[in-house]
Parts: sequence; C-alpha cells; structure tokens
Amino acid sequence: MAWNEPGGGNKDPWGGRGDQGPPDLDEVVRKMQQKLGGLFGGRRGGGSGGPGLAGFGLVLVLVAIVWLASGFYIVDAGKRGVVLRFGAYTEATMPGPHWHIPYPVEQVKIVDVEQRRFVEIGYRSAGGGQAAVVVPREALMLTRDENIVNVQIAVQYQVSDPRQYLFNVRDPDAVLKQTAESAIREVIGQSQMDFVLKEGRAEVVSKTKALMQRVLDQYNAGLLVSDVNLQDAQPPEEVQGAFSDAIKAREDKERLKNEAEAYANEVVPKARGAAARQLQEAEAYKASLVAKAEGETSRFLALLKEYKKAPVVTRKRLYMEAIESVLSNTNKVILDSGDAGNIMYLPLDKMLKGAAAGLPRFNQSTSADQGIRSRTNEIQTRKPRRSSRETR
Repeated sequence: MAWNEPGGGNKDPWGGRGDQGPPDLDEVVRKMQQKLGGLFGGRRGGGSGGPGLAGFGLVLVLVAIVWLASGFYIVDAGKRGVVLRFGAYTEATMPGPHWHIPYPVEQVKIVDVEQRRFVEIGYRSAGGGQAAVVVPREALMLTRDENIVNVQIAVQYQVSDPRQYLFNVRDPDAVLKQTAESAIREVIGQSQMDFVLKEGRAEVVSKTKALMQRVLDQYNAGLLVSDVNLQDAQPPEEVQGAFSDAIKAREDKERLKNEAEAYANEVVPKARGAAARQLQEAEAYKASLVAKAEGETSRFLALLKEYKKAPVVTRKRLYMEAIESVLSNTNKVILDSGDAGNIMYLPLDKMLKGAAAGLPRFNQSTSADQGIRSRTNEIQTRKPRRSSRETR
C-alpha cells in the first residue's frame, strides 16, 4: 500500500508534516552557518571557542605546507630554469631538482637551450612530401653586377643565454629571421652573380653566418647560429632558359680549354724530348768527329814519323792497305793464275749476293762448292804479290 493512499496512516517521508510544502531554505542556510562558525572558533550551543581556534590554525598550517611545496620544480636535461622574483630576473638554474619561493613571489620559466630551431628565408617547407613554396618577396635579391638571383637559405640556431633570450628583445625568433634576411642580402649585394651561382656558394654561406652572429651579439639576443644552408641559388624563372644556354656555352668553353691543355701537355713533352734527343745526338756526333779527327791526326803523325825512318817500306805498305780497302768493297775477284792459261769461272757475284741476303740455298752445298768457296776466301785474303802494273 502506498504511503499516501487513504487509510495508510501517517507515512509522510518529511516527518509527518503532511502537506506543509518543501523545507525552509533559510533554516538550511542558518544551520550551515552555525556549523562553519563552530569549525572556525564560533560559539556552538553556548560552549567555549578553544577547539575552533585550533582547527583554524591547523588549516593555516596545511595551507602553508601546500604553498611551500608548490615551490619545488625539476629542470630537465638540456634546459635551463630562469627564476623571476616579482617579474625581475634572479638566477638561472641548471638541470635537476630545485626550489623557489612559490607564486606570487617567484616564478620559473623553463628555456630549452639544446633545441635546434629553424627559420626559412625565401621559401616555406610543405609537409607530406610536397614541393617547397617559394616566397619571392624574400628570395629575390640584387647582386653587385645588378643582376637578380633567387636565393633560398635555411638557418639553424639555438638559445645560448636564457636571460638575454627572455628579457633583451621582445621576439627573439622574429629578430633572428630579420637578421638572416638582412645578412644574406648584404652578402649577395657584395658578390657577382656568377660567383654566387657557381664557385662562391660556400663563401656566401660562411659570410652570412658570421654576419648574423655579429649582429645578434650586438643585440644581446642570447641566440647562437649553429648552421646556415644555401638551399638553392638560381636566376629568376623568366631568364632561366637564357641563363642555361649561357652556362652550357661556358661549360663547352671550359671543356675545349681542358682538351687543348691536355693535348698541349701531351705534345709539348714529346717535342721537348725529341729536341733533347737531337741535341744529344748532335753532341755525340760532334764528339765522335772530333775524336776521329784527333785519332787520324795522331795516326798521321805516327805514320809520318815512321815514313821518315823508312820511306820505301812505308810507302809500299800504304799502297797495299789502300788497294785492300778499295778492292774489299767491289764484287770483282782477282785470281793469281800463275803460268796457267786456264781461268776457272766462278759465279762469285751471285754467291756474294746470296751470302749478303742470307739465302738458305748456299747453306746445304756440295763438297765441290765448299772447296771452291774455301779457295775463293783464300784468294781474297791473300795479299797481292804482283807489281802494280800487273794488278791493273
């Protein structure tokens, strides 16, 4: 049976008040005020206020402990903690656990000094493997020879001094970007176009890095430029075709020049070697002629000395040596037949030619032929015994 059915008795959940309505809110608030007053030392039922004061002190102690505990903090590796007291710099803490006076007296700002930060000049990287977006306002620069080049660089930097980084400039990252753009424009403006596009890329990067660091140090920005990368340097898109033709012509020129130098390096040493060889041969020929002349002179003087001693014998000897030298170069053979009237015919000319040419047909000869050759050699080597008139 439900509590509000007829004859169900007084089963009102509000304590038998019947249909008097909801509880009074003023009474509920008054009871809560009494309880809080008793907790913080107010009177409760006419008792003393000692327990209330003890509870309030305990709460104050707990609040103080929590407030002091909030001053503990930990600085991770590669970071620095900058402690501020009422907004003014106090100290910089190293990695590890530390404590500071809690807020609002002191507060700590954590600065990452090992993080590599990047800034892009002349382009913006696109995610997802897409091509970078060129920013012409930053990329187009004027060279010393009044040409325009499209330069894109990437700068890596990190925080070197947390205090300077936080307090000396308003936006250090923006200052670094503006410094990088100004530095690269100054370096490009002092260089020729061909120097920037070809052999001077490394020098441009080194000069830009040094200039950026010098300016940042003057600003006391607390930043260190770790690396500058020249991503791209090329002429504007409108003149890239003509510039490519010019580069191709310059490369052809260098190639032909290198080929000519290689040919010269090959020919000149050969010519110098041939000239040195001819000079040495001439010197050798000269030395041989001089030595021969000196030898002939010494021989003639010695012969003259012997001629004065025995003129007849020396003259006959000279005559025989002359005849021997003349007849040794001819194909005719003179035979001393003595009193015999028959002269044997020998094909000496053919035999001599065959011997000179090295023909093999005379290698295998009969005993008669061998006898004839031995007789011929004996006749040729024998000195003439007849007078000059008979020899003729």
